[in-house]
Amino acid sequence: MDKNTITGLLIIFAILIGYSFWMTPSSEEMQAKQHRADSIAQVMRTQDSIAAISRIERQIKDSINKAKDAENTTIATQNTDLQNNKAEIDRDKLGIFANSSVGEDKTFILESELLKLKVSAKGGKIISVEVKQFQTFDSLPLILFDSAQTNFGITFFANNRIINTNDLYFQPATEENIIIAEGNSAQLSMRLYTNATDSAFNTDSYIEFLYTLKGSDYMMDFDINFVGMDRYIDKSSSFIDLNWSTDLMREEKTVDRMNGPTVYYKYYQDEVDYLSETSDDEEELLTKVKWASFKHRFFSSVLIADNYFLNGKIKVFHKEKPSNPRYLRSMEATLGLPFQPGGNSTIPMSFYFGPNKFKTLKQYDLDLERQIPLGWSFFLLAWINKYAVIPVFNILEGFGWNYGIIILVLTILLKIVLFPIAYKSYVSSAKMRVLKPEIDVLSKKFPKKEDAMKKQQATMSLYKSAGVNPMAGCVPMLLQMPILFAMFRFFPAAFELRQQSFLWATDLSSYDSILELPFTIPIYGDHVSLFTLLMTVSTILYTKINQELMGSSQQQMPGMKTMMYLMPIMFLGWFNNYASGLSYYYFLANMITFGQMYFIRKSINEDKIRAQIELNKKKKPKKKSSWQKRLEDAAKKRGSNLKK
Repeated sequence: MDKNTITGLLIIFAILIGYSFWMTPSSEEMQAKQHRADSIAQVMRTQDSIAAISRIERQIKDSINKAKDAENTTIATQNTDLQNNKAEIDRDKLGIFANSSVGEDKTFILESELLKLKVSAKGGKIISVEVKQFQTFDSLPLILFDSAQTNFGITFFANNRIINTNDLYFQPATEENIIIAEGNSAQLSMRLYTNATDSAFNTDSYIEFLYTLKGSDYMMDFDINFVGMDRYIDKSSSFIDLNWSTDLMREEKTVDRMNGPTVYYKYYQDEVDYLSETSDDEEELLTKVKWASFKHRFFSSVLIADNYFLNGKIKVFHKEKPSNPRYLRSMEATLGLPFQPGGNSTIPMSFYFGPNKFKTLKQYDLDLERQIPLGWSFFLLAWINKYAVIPVFNILEGFGWNYGIIILVLTILLKIVLFPIAYKSYVSSAKMRVLKPEIDVLSKKFPKKEDAMKKQQATMSLYKSAGVNPMAGCVPMLLQMPILFAMFRFFPAAFELRQQSFLWATDLSSYDSILELPFTIPIYGDHVSLFTLLMTVSTILYTKINQELMGSSQQQMPGMKTMMYLMPIMFLGWFNNYASGLSYYYFLANMITFGQMYFIRKSINEDKIRAQIELNKKKKPKKKSSWQKRLEDAAKKRGSNLKK
């Protein structure tokens, strides 16, 4: 390679390097270029967003059109039915709703995670309610009521005709079933259109049943809307009757005689009341009513006014020949809805379909929990259950224990609380035992009936000098009685025990059975409940021990002694068919009481008690108490009667 060639290559290389530097853009030019690129990208994204929005708008428009098409298709189908059934329509009787007297009885589903409702085109009414998270005692879906036994509709005057919507055909806003996700809500609209012509509906004039169901609530809104009806409904109408009736079917293994199916109702801003749980009953509600409930043992269907119902009439009865073997009772309610004619109007209400669980019902602040029989008629029982037993029970539930263990812990806690009362009662029994020999001496000293007054006076004098109150042992026992009765009401009504098993008991809210009898014993039944047997045996043992401890006082009432032994036997028949959770509780209470009595007896020194009594006798006599004076006066009066 010669000198000229090398020089040419170097010049070319320099030119290329210089050209690359010369063509490289400045920083300002680079920023401008990047800005142009970003602007172009932004425009492209904006165009994509506009296209996406357009797609969403088209989808919404398509959904609306689809819903309108479904409604129009439904109405068109109904219009076709009208053409085919003209001869069957009684237009004189039904007037503006004559066209709605024919149609197809379709069923529409409104379903959440808790409830599954079936709504019928005929009447636009709920014809079936399934509480999805629960089953019947024999593992069937828990249906509060179904179409075969249910009527629901409003009655009113329209163009001088009495109209009842129960048998007229409503049109749905959509033909699709509605399933609601958790946290959401949805509506089902059922409309009863007036006539436009003999073969068409007037879609601008209708009565609407609007159901609004939430995804995780047993309460649902129910509104009755009157649209364009002011021309037809009597202007003088100030109320509309709502009629609701159904038959309740058996859901539980047993029917609680103190918590049976019946109608509950609450007066507006007043008390809750109910009809008989065992016999036919009815009631005229002449004042405002807040709600009415068709109540099972553990579930309820409640219709609640946002404001109030003007009045009502409720009824519960047994059919003579029910067609369904699971039949329990029939219920009816007619409620007056306040109504203002003229223009469009709405009557807002709510339905509650769900369990009679205290915590669940209490949250609505409508006194719905008063349907649970916790002893409301006697405030003390209700207070014990409401403010003590239920809160403690709910706390123990939080540990996830078996309900048999929860009852055991609850019983132990109650016995600990009552221990001071039990201790005082036992000390009083010990004092009476120490005085028993001296009381026996008085009985021998005054053996005749005519000396009863002298014997009583001498006995009272002995008690007074010894510093012993014979009623001290009875008062603590009386203080425990409200808790005993509160438990009697709580356990059979506790929803938490429903279908909960423990040991051999398959359902603590019903009876347990270790042996099925091939025959039925009157009062007792056709099975053997082991918890009831254990309760009865332990009660008899407790009675025997208590009689021994209170021997001196029992000698004065020999008839009472026999009765105390007969009562557990009598209760054997009652509790054999009752909630096993209650029998289990009483059995536990007896066993813990035995342990307490043994502990107290070991801790009390009767020699010290005897020494204290002897010391009291030596002290200056105290002034008679008013109670002692009344007791002596009663003894004198009884003695004077004996002399006569």
